[in-house]
Amino acid sequence: MMRPEYLDVSRIISDKNILKLFDAVHDYGGALRFVGGAVRDALANMKGFEIDLATDLTPDELVEACNEKGLKTVSLGLKFARTGVVINNRILEVSSLHKSARASLKDSDLSFTDDWNADASMRDLTINAVYADENGNVFDYYNGIDDLEKGIVRFIGKAEEKVIEQPIRILRFFRFYSTFAKTKPDLKALKACVKNKDLLKTIAVEKIREEFFKILTTKNAATVIEMLTENDILSFLFPKNINTSVLENLNKIVSFNNLNPDSIRRLFVLFEPDAVLADSLALRLHLTKAQKSRLFNLSKFIFNPVKFDDETYLKKVMFSHGKDFVKDKILIALAYNNMTDYDVKELFDKIDHFDIPQFPIHGKDLIEIGMNDCLPIKEIIARLKADWMDSGFVLSNDELKQKAKRMIK
Repeated sequence: MMRPEYLDVSRIISDKNILKLFDAVHDYGGALRFVGGAVRDALANMKGFEIDLATDLTPDELVEACNEKGLKTVSLGLKFARTGVVINNRILEVSSLHKSARASLKDSDLSFTDDWNADASMRDLTINAVYADENGNVFDYYNGIDDLEKGIVRFIGKAEEKVIEQPIRILRFFRFYSTFAKTKPDLKALKACVKNKDLLKTIAVEKIREEFFKILTTKNAATVIEMLTENDILSFLFPKNINTSVLENLNKIVSFNNLNPDSIRRLFVLFEPDAVLADSLALRLHLTKAQKSRLFNLSKFIFNPVKFDDETYLKKVMFSHGKDFVKDKILIALAYNNMTDYDVKELFDKIDHFDIPQFPIHGKDLIEIGMNDCLPIKEIIARLKADWMDSGFVLSNDELKQKAKRMIK
Protein backbone atom coordinates (compact mmCIF):
# COMPACT_ATOMS: atom_id res chain seq x y z
CA MET A 1 0.00 0.00 0.00
CA MET A 2 2.78 2.47 0.92
CA ARG A 3 5.86 3.01 -1.24
CA PRO A 4 8.46 5.03 0.72
CA GLU A 5 10.05 7.94 -1.17
CA TYR A 6 8.69 6.53 -4.43
CA LEU A 7 7.95 9.88 -6.06
CA ASP A 8 10.12 12.91 -6.73
CA VAL A 9 7.70 15.53 -5.40
CA SER A 10 9.63 18.32 -7.11
CA ARG A 11 7.63 17.21 -10.16
CA ILE A 12 4.53 18.39 -8.30
CA ILE A 13 5.81 21.22 -6.09
CA SER A 14 6.98 24.14 -8.19
CA ASP A 15 6.19 26.66 -5.44
CA LYS A 16 7.90 25.86 -2.13
CA ASN A 17 5.37 28.03 -0.33
CA ILE A 18 2.96 25.10 -0.61
CA LEU A 19 4.99 23.46 2.15
CA LYS A 20 3.64 26.11 4.56
CA LEU A 21 0.27 24.42 4.21
CA PHE A 22 1.77 21.02 4.98
CA ASP A 23 3.44 22.49 8.07
CA ALA A 24 0.16 24.05 9.22
CA VAL A 25 -1.71 20.74 8.93
CA HIS A 26 1.08 18.73 10.58
CA ASP A 27 1.39 21.17 13.50
CA TYR A 28 -2.35 20.86 14.07
CA GLY A 29 -1.97 17.08 14.26
CA GLY A 30 -3.33 16.17 10.84
CA ALA A 31 -2.01 14.77 7.59
CA LEU A 32 -2.02 16.34 4.13
CA ARG A 33 -1.39 14.56 0.83
CA PHE A 34 -1.43 15.23 -2.87
CA VAL A 35 -4.08 13.14 -4.59
CA GLY A 36 -5.47 12.20 -7.97
CA GLY A 37 -4.21 13.85 -11.12
CA ALA A 38 -1.15 15.50 -9.58
CA VAL A 39 0.20 12.16 -8.35
CA ARG A 40 -1.00 10.10 -11.31
CA ASP A 41 0.46 12.44 -13.93
CA ALA A 42 3.74 12.90 -12.07
CA LEU A 43 4.16 9.13 -11.92
CA ALA A 44 3.40 8.97 -15.66
CA ASN A 45 6.01 11.70 -16.40
CA MET A 46 3.36 14.09 -17.65
CA LYS A 47 3.33 17.85 -17.18
CA GLY A 48 0.85 20.66 -16.70
CA PHE A 49 -1.46 19.05 -14.16
CA GLU A 50 -3.57 20.70 -11.48
CA ILE A 51 -2.73 20.18 -7.83
CA ASP A 52 -5.39 18.58 -5.65
CA LEU A 53 -4.87 17.93 -1.96
CA ALA A 54 -6.63 15.85 0.70
CA THR A 55 -6.49 16.01 4.50
CA ASP A 56 -7.83 14.04 7.44
CA LEU A 57 -8.84 17.32 9.09
CA THR A 58 -12.43 18.48 8.79
CA PRO A 59 -13.00 21.78 6.94
CA ASP A 60 -13.41 23.62 10.26
CA GLU A 61 -10.20 22.10 11.61
CA LEU A 62 -8.33 22.96 8.43
CA VAL A 63 -9.47 26.58 8.61
CA GLU A 64 -8.35 26.76 12.24
CA ALA A 65 -4.98 25.19 11.40
CA CYS A 66 -4.44 27.72 8.61
CA ASN A 67 -5.51 30.65 10.78
CA GLU A 68 -2.89 29.71 13.34
CA LYS A 69 -0.22 30.01 10.64
CA GLY A 70 -1.61 33.14 9.02
CA LEU A 71 -2.83 31.37 5.88
CA LYS A 72 -5.99 32.72 4.26
CA THR A 73 -8.84 30.30 3.46
CA VAL A 74 -12.00 30.51 1.37
CA SER A 75 -15.03 28.25 1.48
CA LEU A 76 -15.59 26.16 -1.65
CA GLY A 77 -18.67 24.37 -0.36
CA LEU A 78 -19.22 22.09 2.59
CA LYS A 79 -21.31 19.83 0.35
CA PHE A 80 -18.16 18.82 -1.50
CA ALA A 81 -15.94 18.83 1.61
CA ARG A 82 -13.55 21.31 -0.02
CA THR A 83 -11.69 24.28 1.38
CA GLY A 84 -9.61 26.77 -0.57
CA VAL A 85 -6.25 27.82 0.84
CA VAL A 86 -4.55 30.89 -0.64
CA ILE A 87 -0.85 30.44 -1.40
CA ASN A 88 0.84 33.26 -3.35
CA ASN A 89 -2.53 34.53 -4.63
CA ARG A 90 -3.38 31.04 -5.88
CA ILE A 91 -6.25 29.05 -4.40
CA LEU A 92 -5.38 25.42 -3.67
CA GLU A 93 -8.33 23.06 -3.22
CA VAL A 94 -8.11 20.79 -0.20
CA SER A 95 -10.74 18.09 0.24
CA SER A 96 -11.48 16.64 3.67
CA LEU A 97 -11.75 12.85 3.79
CA HIS A 98 -15.38 11.77 3.71
CA LYS A 99 -17.48 8.65 3.24
CA SER A 100 -20.00 9.51 0.52
CA ALA A 101 -19.71 10.34 -3.17
CA ARG A 102 -23.39 11.03 -3.78
CA ALA A 103 -23.86 14.26 -5.68
CA SER A 104 -27.17 14.89 -3.90
CA LEU A 105 -25.64 14.68 -0.42
CA LYS A 106 -27.00 17.27 2.02
CA ASP A 107 -24.58 19.30 4.12
CA SER A 108 -26.10 17.97 7.32
CA ASP A 109 -25.54 14.37 6.18
CA LEU A 110 -21.86 14.84 5.29
CA SER A 111 -19.76 12.27 7.14
CA PHE A 112 -16.08 13.07 7.56
CA THR A 113 -13.49 10.42 8.32
CA ASP A 114 -9.80 10.02 9.06
CA ASP A 115 -9.73 6.75 7.09
CA TRP A 116 -7.72 7.29 3.91
CA ASN A 117 -8.82 3.96 2.48
CA ALA A 118 -12.48 4.95 2.89
CA ASP A 119 -11.83 8.20 1.04
CA ALA A 120 -9.97 6.36 -1.73
CA SER A 121 -12.92 4.00 -2.17
CA MET A 122 -15.12 6.99 -3.03
CA ARG A 123 -12.97 7.96 -6.02
CA ASP A 124 -13.77 6.77 -9.52
CA LEU A 125 -10.74 5.00 -11.04
CA THR A 126 -7.87 3.11 -9.47
CA ILE A 127 -5.31 5.38 -11.13
CA ASN A 128 -7.02 8.39 -9.50
CA ALA A 129 -6.87 6.96 -5.96
CA VAL A 130 -3.13 7.34 -5.40
CA TYR A 131 -1.87 9.78 -2.75
CA ALA A 132 1.58 11.22 -1.96
CA ASP A 133 2.95 13.31 0.88
CA GLU A 134 5.51 16.11 0.66
CA ASN A 135 8.37 13.62 1.16
CA GLY A 136 7.49 11.51 -1.86
CA ASN A 137 5.92 8.65 0.10
CA VAL A 138 3.16 7.22 -2.07
CA PHE A 139 -0.03 5.60 -0.75
CA ASP A 140 -1.79 3.29 -3.17
CA TYR A 141 -5.01 1.68 -1.91
CA TYR A 142 -6.37 0.03 -5.09
CA ASN A 143 -3.28 -0.94 -7.11
CA GLY A 144 -3.48 2.26 -9.11
CA ILE A 145 0.26 2.34 -9.74
CA ASP A 146 0.27 -1.15 -11.22
CA ASP A 147 -2.73 -0.27 -13.38
CA LEU A 148 -0.99 2.92 -14.52
CA GLU A 149 2.15 1.02 -15.49
CA LYS A 150 0.14 -1.65 -17.34
CA GLY A 151 -2.17 0.87 -19.00
CA ILE A 152 -5.31 -0.51 -17.37
CA VAL A 153 -8.17 1.92 -16.74
CA ARG A 154 -10.85 0.53 -14.44
CA PHE A 155 -13.29 1.63 -11.81
CA ILE A 156 -12.83 1.07 -8.09
CA GLY A 157 -15.32 -1.50 -6.80
CA LYS A 158 -18.44 -2.17 -8.86
CA ALA A 159 -18.30 -0.23 -12.12
CA GLU A 160 -22.06 0.19 -12.48
CA GLU A 161 -22.40 1.65 -8.98
CA LYS A 162 -19.70 4.21 -9.77
CA VAL A 163 -21.40 5.23 -12.99
CA ILE A 164 -24.85 5.53 -11.43
CA GLU A 165 -23.44 7.63 -8.57
CA GLN A 166 -22.01 10.16 -11.02
CA PRO A 167 -22.92 9.57 -14.70
CA ILE A 168 -20.24 12.02 -15.88
CA ARG A 169 -17.81 9.25 -14.99
CA ILE A 170 -18.81 7.59 -18.26
CA LEU A 171 -16.95 10.29 -20.17
CA ARG A 172 -14.17 10.42 -17.60
CA PHE A 173 -13.57 6.71 -18.17
CA PHE A 174 -13.15 7.26 -21.91
CA ARG A 175 -10.96 10.32 -21.36
CA PHE A 176 -8.54 8.50 -19.10
CA TYR A 177 -8.65 5.45 -21.34
CA SER A 178 -7.61 7.63 -24.26
CA THR A 179 -4.75 9.09 -22.23
CA PHE A 180 -3.34 6.10 -20.35
CA ALA A 181 -4.60 2.83 -21.83
CA LYS A 182 -2.24 0.21 -23.21
CA THR A 183 -4.83 -2.57 -23.36
CA LYS A 184 -8.36 -3.12 -24.62
CA PRO A 185 -11.09 -1.47 -22.51
CA ASP A 186 -11.93 -3.09 -19.20
CA LEU A 187 -15.07 -5.07 -20.04
CA LYS A 188 -16.85 -4.36 -16.75
CA ALA A 189 -16.22 -0.65 -17.11
CA LEU A 190 -17.25 -0.55 -20.77
CA LYS A 191 -20.42 -2.54 -20.09
CA ALA A 192 -21.41 -0.20 -17.23
CA CYS A 193 -20.84 2.86 -19.40
CA VAL A 194 -22.85 1.55 -22.33
CA LYS A 195 -25.69 0.23 -20.18
CA ASN A 196 -26.13 3.55 -18.39
CA LYS A 197 -25.37 5.93 -21.27
CA ASP A 198 -28.83 7.52 -21.11
CA LEU A 199 -27.94 8.91 -17.68
CA LEU A 200 -25.76 11.42 -19.48
CA LYS A 201 -28.97 13.15 -20.56
CA THR A 202 -29.42 14.16 -16.91
CA ILE A 203 -26.05 15.96 -16.85
CA ALA A 204 -25.66 19.67 -17.62
CA VAL A 205 -24.55 20.13 -21.22
CA GLU A 206 -21.68 22.36 -20.07
CA LYS A 207 -20.19 19.49 -18.04
CA ILE A 208 -20.56 17.11 -21.00
CA ARG A 209 -18.91 19.66 -23.29
CA GLU A 210 -16.02 20.08 -20.86
CA GLU A 211 -15.35 16.34 -20.70
CA PHE A 212 -15.83 15.83 -24.46
CA PHE A 213 -13.43 18.65 -25.25
CA LYS A 214 -10.88 17.05 -22.95
CA ILE A 215 -11.33 13.77 -24.83
CA LEU A 216 -10.82 15.61 -28.12
CA THR A 217 -7.38 16.81 -27.02
CA THR A 218 -6.09 13.41 -25.88
CA LYS A 219 -3.57 11.45 -27.93
CA ASN A 220 -5.99 8.67 -28.87
CA ALA A 221 -9.04 10.87 -29.39
CA ALA A 222 -9.93 9.43 -32.82
CA THR A 223 -10.01 5.84 -31.56
CA VAL A 224 -11.98 6.68 -28.43
CA ILE A 225 -14.53 8.82 -30.27
CA GLU A 226 -15.09 5.90 -32.63
CA MET A 227 -15.78 3.79 -29.53
CA LEU A 228 -18.27 6.37 -28.28
CA THR A 229 -20.00 6.40 -31.66
CA GLU A 230 -20.08 2.61 -32.03
CA ASN A 231 -21.69 2.33 -28.61
CA ASP A 232 -24.21 5.09 -29.33
CA ILE A 233 -22.89 7.25 -26.49
CA LEU A 234 -23.67 10.98 -26.87
CA SER A 235 -25.83 10.29 -29.95
CA PHE A 236 -28.43 12.60 -28.40
CA LEU A 237 -25.95 15.47 -28.89
CA PHE A 238 -23.94 14.66 -32.00
CA PRO A 239 -24.60 13.55 -35.58
CA LYS A 240 -23.27 10.08 -36.40
CA ASN A 241 -21.31 11.20 -39.46
CA ILE A 242 -17.80 11.82 -38.15
CA ASN A 243 -14.38 11.95 -39.73
CA THR A 244 -12.00 10.35 -37.27
CA SER A 245 -9.34 9.76 -39.93
CA VAL A 246 -8.89 13.52 -40.41
CA LEU A 247 -8.93 13.97 -36.65
CA GLU A 248 -6.16 11.39 -36.35
CA ASN A 249 -4.17 13.20 -39.05
CA LEU A 250 -4.57 16.50 -37.21
CA ASN A 251 -3.44 14.86 -33.99
CA LYS A 252 -0.29 13.58 -35.70
CA ILE A 253 0.49 16.98 -37.26
CA VAL A 254 0.08 18.77 -33.93
CA SER A 255 2.26 16.18 -32.20
CA PHE A 256 4.91 16.24 -34.94
CA ASN A 257 5.18 20.02 -34.66
CA ASN A 258 5.01 20.04 -30.85
CA LEU A 259 1.91 22.28 -30.85
CA ASN A 260 -0.84 22.47 -28.28
CA PRO A 261 -4.03 20.55 -29.15
CA ASP A 262 -7.12 22.69 -29.62
CA SER A 263 -10.67 21.46 -28.98
CA ILE A 264 -12.53 23.76 -31.42
CA ARG A 265 -10.14 22.98 -34.26
CA ARG A 266 -10.59 19.28 -33.57
CA LEU A 267 -14.35 19.62 -33.29
CA PHE A 268 -14.33 21.18 -36.74
CA VAL A 269 -12.37 18.41 -38.45
CA LEU A 270 -14.42 15.74 -36.68
CA PHE A 271 -17.75 16.97 -38.07
CA GLU A 272 -16.66 19.11 -41.05
CA PRO A 273 -19.64 21.41 -40.46
CA ASP A 274 -21.09 23.90 -42.88
CA ALA A 275 -22.46 27.10 -41.37
CA VAL A 276 -25.82 25.47 -40.55
CA LEU A 277 -24.29 22.49 -38.75
CA ALA A 278 -21.77 24.74 -36.99
CA ASP A 279 -24.61 26.80 -35.61
CA SER A 280 -26.44 23.61 -34.57
CA LEU A 281 -23.37 22.24 -32.77
CA ALA A 282 -22.91 25.55 -31.00
CA LEU A 283 -26.50 25.38 -29.72
CA ARG A 284 -26.29 21.70 -28.72
CA LEU A 285 -23.04 22.14 -26.81
CA HIS A 286 -23.86 25.56 -25.34
CA LEU A 287 -20.62 26.93 -26.77
CA THR A 288 -19.40 30.25 -25.49
CA LYS A 289 -19.68 33.24 -27.79
CA ALA A 290 -15.97 33.04 -28.64
CA GLN A 291 -16.11 29.28 -29.31
CA LYS A 292 -19.18 29.66 -31.52
CA SER A 293 -17.54 32.46 -33.49
CA ARG A 294 -14.42 30.38 -34.12
CA LEU A 295 -16.37 27.31 -35.23
CA PHE A 296 -18.66 29.35 -37.46
CA ASN A 297 -15.76 31.20 -39.12
CA LEU A 298 -13.87 27.96 -39.74
CA SER A 299 -16.95 26.51 -41.43
CA LYS A 300 -17.71 29.60 -43.49
CA PHE A 301 -14.30 30.44 -44.95
CA ILE A 302 -12.81 28.25 -47.70
CA PHE A 303 -9.03 28.36 -47.39
CA ASN A 304 -6.86 27.73 -50.46
CA PRO A 305 -4.05 25.39 -49.25
CA VAL A 306 -2.00 25.79 -52.44
CA LYS A 307 -1.30 29.39 -51.40
CA PHE A 308 0.73 28.60 -48.28
CA ASP A 309 3.63 30.57 -49.74
CA ASP A 310 1.54 33.43 -51.16
CA GLU A 311 2.28 36.25 -48.73
CA THR A 312 -0.41 38.54 -50.14
CA TYR A 313 -3.06 35.83 -49.83
CA LEU A 314 -2.05 35.01 -46.27
CA LYS A 315 -2.13 38.70 -45.35
CA LYS A 316 -5.62 38.98 -46.80
CA VAL A 317 -6.87 36.15 -44.62
CA MET A 318 -5.02 37.50 -41.58
CA PHE A 319 -6.48 40.96 -42.12
CA SER A 320 -10.01 39.55 -42.14
CA HIS A 321 -9.69 36.76 -39.57
CA GLY A 322 -6.43 37.04 -37.62
CA LYS A 323 -3.20 35.06 -37.41
CA ASP A 324 -4.54 32.21 -35.28
CA PHE A 325 -7.31 31.62 -37.81
CA VAL A 326 -4.74 31.26 -40.59
CA LYS A 327 -2.77 28.75 -38.53
CA ASP A 328 -5.96 26.79 -37.86
CA LYS A 329 -6.79 26.67 -41.54
CA ILE A 330 -3.27 25.56 -42.48
CA LEU A 331 -3.31 22.72 -39.95
CA ILE A 332 -6.79 21.65 -41.08
CA ALA A 333 -5.74 21.71 -44.75
CA LEU A 334 -2.70 19.56 -43.93
CA ALA A 335 -4.92 17.10 -42.07
CA TYR A 336 -7.34 16.81 -44.99
CA ASN A 337 -4.43 16.16 -47.34
CA ASN A 338 -2.82 13.57 -45.03
CA MET A 339 0.39 15.63 -44.74
CA THR A 340 1.13 14.45 -41.21
CA ASP A 341 4.89 15.08 -41.29
CA TYR A 342 4.72 18.63 -42.64
CA ASP A 343 6.95 20.98 -40.63
CA VAL A 344 5.01 24.20 -40.07
CA LYS A 345 7.57 25.90 -37.83
CA GLU A 346 9.07 28.17 -40.49
CA LEU A 347 5.68 29.05 -41.95
CA PHE A 348 4.15 29.78 -38.56
CA ASP A 349 7.18 31.84 -37.59
CA LYS A 350 6.68 33.91 -40.75
CA ILE A 351 3.01 34.39 -39.89
CA ASP A 352 3.91 35.47 -36.34
CA HIS A 353 6.21 38.16 -37.73
CA PHE A 354 3.83 39.43 -40.40
CA ASP A 355 2.69 43.00 -39.85
CA ILE A 356 -1.02 42.96 -40.56
CA PRO A 357 -1.72 46.11 -42.63
CA GLN A 358 -4.07 48.80 -41.30
CA PHE A 359 -6.79 49.92 -43.70
CA PRO A 360 -5.86 53.57 -44.43
CA ILE A 361 -9.31 55.06 -44.93
CA HIS A 362 -12.34 55.54 -42.68
CA GLY A 363 -15.89 56.77 -42.94
CA LYS A 364 -14.94 60.29 -41.92
CA ASP A 365 -12.57 60.44 -44.93
CA LEU A 366 -15.50 59.78 -47.25
CA ILE A 367 -17.63 62.41 -45.55
CA GLU A 368 -14.81 64.92 -46.12
CA ILE A 369 -14.96 64.29 -49.88
CA GLY A 370 -18.68 64.86 -50.14
CA MET A 371 -20.46 61.73 -48.95
CA ASN A 372 -23.13 62.02 -46.28
CA ASP A 373 -25.07 59.72 -44.00
CA CYS A 374 -27.68 59.13 -46.70
CA LEU A 375 -25.16 57.56 -49.03
CA PRO A 376 -24.00 53.91 -48.71
CA ILE A 377 -20.75 54.56 -46.83
CA LYS A 378 -20.44 50.96 -45.61
CA GLU A 379 -20.85 49.63 -49.13
CA ILE A 380 -18.24 52.01 -50.50
CA ILE A 381 -15.84 51.11 -47.68
CA ALA A 382 -16.26 47.41 -48.44
CA ARG A 383 -15.50 47.95 -52.14
CA LEU A 384 -12.47 50.09 -51.32
CA LYS A 385 -11.21 47.50 -48.87
CA ALA A 386 -11.47 44.77 -51.54
CA ASP A 387 -9.52 46.92 -54.02
CA TRP A 388 -6.92 47.74 -51.36
CA MET A 389 -6.35 44.04 -50.56
CA ASP A 390 -6.21 43.13 -54.27
CA SER A 391 -3.50 45.74 -54.72
CA GLY A 392 -1.37 43.96 -52.16
CA PHE A 393 -2.28 46.55 -49.49
CA VAL A 394 -0.32 49.31 -51.28
CA LEU A 395 -3.09 51.78 -52.21
CA SER A 396 -2.71 54.94 -50.14
CA ASN A 397 -5.34 57.04 -48.42
CA ASP A 398 -5.30 59.58 -51.29
CA GLU A 399 -5.56 56.87 -53.94
CA LEU A 400 -8.51 55.31 -52.15
CA LYS A 401 -10.21 58.71 -51.86
CA GLN A 402 -9.87 59.18 -55.61
CA LYS A 403 -11.47 55.76 -56.16
CA ALA A 404 -14.26 56.72 -53.78
CA LYS A 405 -14.95 59.94 -55.71
CA ARG A 406 -15.29 57.96 -58.91
CA MET A 407 -17.68 55.54 -57.18
CA ILE A 408 -19.81 58.43 -55.95
CA LYS A 409 -20.10 59.92 -59.43
